[in-house]
Amino acid sequence: MPILVTGLSGFVGSHFGSRVPGAVDLLDGARAADIRRRDEVVRAVAQARPDAVLHLAAQAAVPASFDDPAETYDTNFEGTLNLLMALRESGFRGRMLFVGSADIYGTVPEAELPITEGRPSRPLNPYAVSKVAAEALCYQWSQAGPFEIVMARPFNHIGPRQSPQFAVSDFARQIAAGRRGRGPGKLVVGDIDTTRDFTDVRDIVRAYELLLKHGRNGEAYNVCSGVERSVRDVIAAMLAAAGADMPLEVDAHRLRKIEQRRMLGSFAKLQADTGWRPEIPFGQTLADTLNYWDEKEQA
Repeated sequence: MPILVTGLSGFVGSHFGSRVPGAVDLLDGARAADIRRRDEVVRAVAQARPDAVLHLAAQAAVPASFDDPAETYDTNFEGTLNLLMALRESGFRGRMLFVGSADIYGTVPEAELPITEGRPSRPLNPYAVSKVAAEALCYQWSQAGPFEIVMARPFNHIGPRQSPQFAVSDFARQIAAGRRGRGPGKLVVGDIDTTRDFTDVRDIVRAYELLLKHGRNGEAYNVCSGVERSVRDVIAAMLAAAGADMPLEVDAHRLRKIEQRRMLGSFAKLQADTGWRPEIPFGQTLADTLNYWDEKEQA
């Protein structure tokens, strides 16, 4: 079954491609298309003739969304619309999985944790706004046909190959460099007293595979571990795993203008409909991420 993936060469996409045979990339190779250019997307979809679609491609960096919100909206909302119209034009009758973000929930009172899918959206940054809009668009199209759309709301996901634009991967990069005497000899961080719900990217792509098969049309699903961890504790675990001792230094430029203090999700709906639950131990995720950056530092 050909599965068209927007962003197959990215962090999540590369893991999906390793897991799922038959995944083809909308953005690379002979059918390469810019998701922001409708004519290119129409051509690429017509060439691929997929049975299913995984829409991953996005501008996903929150700081960049503040710097250039227009580019974020253009990629994340208009790009999604371009894909939907291209699929309709091609006669697609399969299922599409739209990958949104748990960032749409915004700040949630502690008494209302863990977050379920019924929680209203309260986006606090341009990236989250773009995902709210794109998910609403996908819901509308799922009700109008002619193909099915399922929506995923992943919480923080981490693992090997992630860009150092994201905190845990950046910590691993700094630790790997520090162990070889490179860098400032300290770990530069942002706000580490927040909590997040972290899931291994390999568990995430397994959830996406199951949602493409078993998710219900028009429904949104949290994809998360159901475990809340402070960023400070994650750093301590990484340093211990690496056998490293590095002082921490807070960089004011890494502090977000608006920050959710706590994040914790429920995957009960996803488990009920697909049988999914996270399987990879958190310590293994951290070890694999550290090993990835160790290998890059050796290269």
